[in-house]
Amino acid sequence: MSLRIEWRPVPEAVKWALTAIAGAGRAPAKKPKVCMRHCSPSAVLAAVCSAVIGLSGTPSSAADQRVVVELFTSQGCSSCPAADKLLAELSKDPTVLPISLSVDYWDYLGWKDTLALPGHAKRQRAYSGARGDRAVYTPQAVVNGTAHVLGSDRQAIERAVKHARANAQRPAVPVTVSVADGKINVDIQAAKPPAQAAEIWLCPMKRKVPVVIGRGENRGQSITYTNVVRGWIKLGEWKGEALQLSKPLSELPEGAEFDSFAVLVQGGKQDAPGNVYGAASASLK
Repeated sequence: MSLRIEWRPVPEAVKWALTAIAGAGRAPAKKPKVCMRHCSPSAVLAAVCSAVIGLSGTPSSAADQRVVVELFTSQGCSSCPAADKLLAELSKDPTVLPISLSVDYWDYLGWKDTLALPGHAKRQRAYSGARGDRAVYTPQAVVNGTAHVLGSDRQAIERAVKHARANAQRPAVPVTVSVADGKINVDIQAAKPPAQAAEIWLCPMKRKVPVVIGRGENRGQSITYTNVVRGWIKLGEWKGEALQLSKPLSELPEGAEFDSFAVLVQGGKQDAPGNVYGAASASLK
């Protein structure tokens, strides 16, 4: 039996917020072995409150950058639909870049997640290893590559987003992305160099994916997923300099359905991801 935790956060008003959505987190009972059952709720909350985001930068510029919210979700997790709905609502905020990363470690419950990529569970475990905790669960939201909170807890996400915007140590890296002449064009402006080179990731996405779930805990439900990541393509590294990069659409993975893109400039490495320094998105049409 998997662990379920009830969260009762202290309310905090945010001007664009709608009614708060409560939720329950769950950790995988099988692989990956690292899971929430090794963490107490108080330890998780302490980790959120103490998360330190980044290297030195300009506070006012940092406040203007989009904050990335990665939701690790699963069609086989009964706690996830509320988080999926919340992610859709967060997508209405132009200062936030929410993306959905479906994982496959709940497939054994009877329903194979139709959107899961094996790399998403690896990324989630890599975040856990980089933080030094054992918090791997669904629904889990990772905010700007550092703080993790329950993915259905609107107030916890908003606090983490607010912290990311206000933190003076977060470097601000202006990023723009556009599509023209059969290419994805990425423009990264110069900024204070990070302590180590950051990686530049291109993520093809599908803005809306409706799924009717036929078996498992969510059997019979129709759930619409938002900004579903369909792949990860490394474009290069950023060391503080201005960069202009392009990627022909013809070189993107075959068979992946997408209609938009996200670009993340992220510290650390693929197996130990860190702070997100800058992000942008664009539609294919």
